[in-house]
Amino acid sequence: MMKVGDRVPLELGGEAEITQLLGQGGQGAVYRASYRGRDYALKMYFTKKLKNPAMFRENLQRLCEDGSSSPAFVMPLMMTADTSEGFGFLMELIPPEYAPFSDILNARVKFSGLYSIVNAAIKITSAFRELHNSGRSYQDLNDGGFFIRPTDGDVLICDCDNIAPYGENLGIAGKPGYMAPEIVRGEKAPDKLTDRYSLAVVLFRLLLRGDPLEGGRVLKSVCLTEDAERRHYGYEPMFVYDPSDDSNRPVRGVHNNIIKFWRIMPDYIRDAFTVSFTDGLFQPEKRLIEKQWLDLLVRMRGDICACTCGAQGFISGSERDPDGKVVCPCGTHYQPPLALHLGKQRILLFDGAKLFNDDVECIGEVVRNKVNPGLFGLKNLSGEAWSFTLPNGQEKTAAPGSAVPVFNETVLDIGGVSGQINGEI
Repeated sequence: MMKVGDRVPLELGGEAEITQLLGQGGQGAVYRASYRGRDYALKMYFTKKLKNPAMFRENLQRLCEDGSSSPAFVMPLMMTADTSEGFGFLMELIPPEYAPFSDILNARVKFSGLYSIVNAAIKITSAFRELHNSGRSYQDLNDGGFFIRPTDGDVLICDCDNIAPYGENLGIAGKPGYMAPEIVRGEKAPDKLTDRYSLAVVLFRLLLRGDPLEGGRVLKSVCLTEDAERRHYGYEPMFVYDPSDDSNRPVRGVHNNIIKFWRIMPDYIRDAFTVSFTDGLFQPEKRLIEKQWLDLLVRMRGDICACTCGAQGFISGSERDPDGKVVCPCGTHYQPPLALHLGKQRILLFDGAKLFNDDVECIGEVVRNKVNPGLFGLKNLSGEAWSFTLPNGQEKTAAPGSAVPVFNETVLDIGGVSGQINGEI
């Protein structure tokens, strides 16, 4: 182990001075280090713990040269020289406003609302789509690799030393509960198909805060030994909501999150997880590709609605009364709001609703009229003007900072994409 004040030479010249130990694991340690007037994270490896140090170093060098396929990945920036302590690399520090995914799963950190949760899922999925499109896989997808900003769902992905081109095996298996069953059984090395299984696990844990394979049957293993883990996650995996076998259902009092959130999930999200953890357990080609997840998650974001009490939910998973009104858990019955149909998106225009572009940047928000609080407007938060036509045929423009009135049958153009506000849900 290195200590504060130690200096590590960099291949590009100069030295990084260690100022703080940030954390350590089985393969190495991460430090805060100062290099040429800036603070970085320095990851140093215990070379004796690496299966193939030369291959691992060569892959790191390539990652430094190739850079990131997505801004979400916190990639290696520059390699250290070989030292008596091993070798490593510099990368950017994770900003303090980003929380470890594990803190979110353990309820130590809470999201600001449903938009942030779904946007985090979209960001994670988009990043892995870009990674796979570049011909690379992550090889060790688990909760330890993600940092999420709970205010808006922005995501940073670290542990990028696990990224490698298809066909290359860095000797990294993965974390129990996240690994695809074929990896647990030792039948296959990580690739994009195993990544897709792990992605489904990450999305399930993010949206439902639980393990998709841990139910009553798993709990019967009083001590989850390595043999038991291999059985439950590799040889005899069973989805907690398998439609043809209820032997591994969530247990009330233990899996309360899964029971609660599964009930309110839209049908199409439940169906996607069911395919992922039934057919997808033993047929890798049946696993959803990233584009399928993205389409479902964007649809899910458009299903977000809210009561006047502030409680948010999904319109397609909400209880309705005989008059078609949404029944909120607070007891309020409210009329579904008007919706903006913009390109492939559908957004419910309730007070506080948000509109996002393809880069998951908020470009619009529903606000109340200051003079008449009973009227709403879609405020333009983008950098360009929007054109719109009111129901009476009057054509207008909404400059950045101004709003489009939320009236039924209003037609508008946002960034070259035409849309209409109406009552179709």
